[in-house]
This record gives sequence, structure tokens and C-alpha cells, in this order.
Amino acid sequence: MNFGGFVPISTVDWRGRAVCTVFFRGCPVRCSYCHNRSIQEGEDLRDIEEVRELIRSSKLLVSGVVFSGGEPTLQPEPLAALARASREMGFAVGLQTNGIFPAVLRRLVEGHLVDRVALDVKARWERYDSLLKEKYTHAVQESLAFCQEAVKTGALAECEVVVTLFRGYEDEAPYIARAAGTLDLVLQQGVEGTVPPLSGAELRKVADRLKRPVKIRTREEGEAVHCG
Repeated sequence: MNFGGFVPISTVDWRGRAVCTVFFRGCPVRCSYCHNRSIQEGEDLRDIEEVRELIRSSKLLVSGVVFSGGEPTLQPEPLAALARASREMGFAVGLQTNGIFPAVLRRLVEGHLVDRVALDVKARWERYDSLLKEKYTHAVQESLAFCQEAVKTGALAECEVVVTLFRGYEDEAPYIARAAGTLDLVLQQGVEGTVPPLSGAELRKVADRLKRPVKIRTREEGEAVHCG
């Protein structure tokens, strides 16, 4: 696999569960605000067995594995192999994805290789293509619709829609909340350049407009559930 890094224990990537996190290098989407920009490109090829042993080394400390990036679904075969190996070791498996490869997401869920998906939805659909400079809108919509159905049928235990929200774009939240439907919704503090990030209090005001429970994530306060 094209390896992006490994964190042996994390308490922030899966609420209520200690996990290890495997990062996949490479992502076709070049978000300027990505907190993992250093692994958006480049190459560090590792044998699957080496990464499997990293996961195994965390077994006494954690109960789950999260695959993140970069974009892990860009490497479907290594991702499936590591998810399967993690299952065999008794780990719960989580996936953080931008949803641009819905067929890969579908194979993982239908193959019972993933328990939880965090799906990054970046903007209202009308802004997607201009924001990403590519025609990814339909792919993300397909991933979202699939996750909604998978949760409804029980094929997927958990899914949350994650919105990284920046000052000046607060009005995006109601559109994305409607698209998310009954899936869990996260409003995550966006940090970029010299623009002051939204505070926890400001994000809670945005959440109040949505009239539904929302997870609020900020650097200062961590994550908390807000019932608007």
C-alpha cells in the first residue's frame, strides 16, 4: 500500500472507543484546509504484512481500527485486505472517506468489512463541482444514499456525515443536514489561513437552526453532542 502513517492509539477517531488509525497516502481531492495535506500525494510503499503487524501491535490497547487518509478508498485492494485482517484479529473497523469512490465503499460494506463510516460532505451540492474542480458531486451523492440505505437495513452499524464548516459558510449547514437525513451529523470547526475559525459557541448557534442533535467538534473543546 501507499502508506501515510500509523497512530497506535487514538481516542478521537471513534467516539467512545479507543482505536489505532492507519493513514493511506494519496487523495485526488486537494482541499487546501486538509489537516493531512502532507499525505495528499507522494509515495511510501509498504508491504501489507508490515501494516498488518502494526495493527496487531495495538491489540492490547484498542478495540478498533480506523482507516483514514488521504483517501483510503483510492487503494481498494490494500484497504480490503487490511480491513479483512483487522476483522480476523477481532477489531471493529471504521472508515473515514470523502465518498468519491462509491463502488469501493459498497464492496466493503456488503462484504461485512466495515462497521462505521464517517462520510465527509464538503458543501451543498450546487457548490461541489466548482469547489473540488472535478465532477465528484454524483459520486458523493451515491455514497451518501448507499450509507443511508445500509444503516436502514442494518448492513452498516454506524454512519456520520461530517461537515467542516468555515466562517462565512454557515448557511451551508441546513442544506447538508437535509441531505444527511437521519444519519448522525457532525459540524467540525474549519481552520484555514488567517480567517478566524468558528468558535464552539458559534457552531452551537448554527446547530440550533437545524432542530436536531448535532456533534460539535472544535480544537478547543473536543467533541460534544448538542441537542438543538
